[in-house]
Amino acid sequence: MTHAPNPRESIPVVGMQNGKGAGYGQEGTTMHTALIAPAVFDGYERHDSGALLIENERIVGCVSPADVPSHYERETLDNGLLAPGLLDLQANGGGGALLNNDPTLATLLTMAEGHARKGVARILATVISDTRIVTEQAVDAAVLASSDLHSGILGIHVEGPFFSNERNGVHQQDQLRKLEAADWQWLERAATIPGIVTLAPEQVLTSDIERMASLGLRVSAGHTNAVYDQVMPAIRAGLSGFTHLFNAMRPQTGREPGVVGAALTSDETWCGVIADGIHVHPASLRLALTAKPRGKVYLVSDAMATIGAVDKQFRLYGEWISEVDGRLINSAGRLAGSAISLVDAVRYCCEHLQVPADEAIAMASRYPAEYLGIDDRFGSLRPGRVADVTWFDESLNVKGLWRAGRKLVS
Repeated sequence: MTHAPNPRESIPVVGMQNGKGAGYGQEGTTMHTALIAPAVFDGYERHDSGALLIENERIVGCVSPADVPSHYERETLDNGLLAPGLLDLQANGGGGALLNNDPTLATLLTMAEGHARKGVARILATVISDTRIVTEQAVDAAVLASSDLHSGILGIHVEGPFFSNERNGVHQQDQLRKLEAADWQWLERAATIPGIVTLAPEQVLTSDIERMASLGLRVSAGHTNAVYDQVMPAIRAGLSGFTHLFNAMRPQTGREPGVVGAALTSDETWCGVIADGIHVHPASLRLALTAKPRGKVYLVSDAMATIGAVDKQFRLYGEWISEVDGRLINSAGRLAGSAISLVDAVRYCCEHLQVPADEAIAMASRYPAEYLGIDDRFGSLRPGRVADVTWFDESLNVKGLWRAGRKLVS
């Protein structure tokens, strides 16, 4: 198996001049497009020989090709499957850029373009443990980017800095700290857009978790050495997810269920997983899929700058991170994010876990949208949703992408 992104997916981004997609109408015009394909998976069910109807930025419905209204412009795809645009809730970089290194709007747009080349419609831009000013700048940039439906930025994922020193992973220990009063300024700003805050529940007060959740943030456990009896009160306070389940968290044992045990036995929580054959053993992934209710496990890439980029090296915290045999590692040999895109995780689930293709796609589209509470706008092709569409061939290689009705890759 090749863990690096598939070269066949290096599809050029087209028509992205001044934010306008190719074939998109003049301002004020109503565009009606019918995408006709051998199959359409709308996030819930599959339609054979379907025509996906799009009006400007929104999905109108899915009908038989014979029922396409005459005023719709037809685009017929001779093979493959149309599916909801993929959503990656943990993307640290892309297109050669890393958010921590340059927390600006330009970086976010570069990242989104890098992921679009891999069929990902939108990302939750992720900033890892850093100085407060870097975190603030990343949040401000994400607020700006997410205000544009065509940017590809859903919101912000702040991963750290309220972590355990024992489970820090690649996060530098000198950047880890306790929650302080000044942090509530950026937390409240992050809550104005879709957002996740990943923290170690033993490093914060349950009242702080309750406050974050009441703001509308999704609070997720990660890089944590908490015992089971510390995680469960956090869940009752509003902790709703687990970041890259099994990685950088206290494992389950017979006498101490740990963070993993809490995640697998709490039906109301969601778990993000990195399905690349490196971060998690396939048997552990199967365990998670068996233990959790359907829809409560979603795929993430944890991608770094290398996605959608030629250069397979980048700098993080001032040191070089390199891709070696499909792994991104630092000088100490620690994993530093992943070298996969989200579509690689979809294919891994199909090929190595025997997950049906539609279910694997839902794990990378509808389920993450449901976790963020944005499934009324994203994650499916039901009427009224934003017209984010990924086109796959029969082997789940990406052939095209539309974001908010605009064709980006082909």
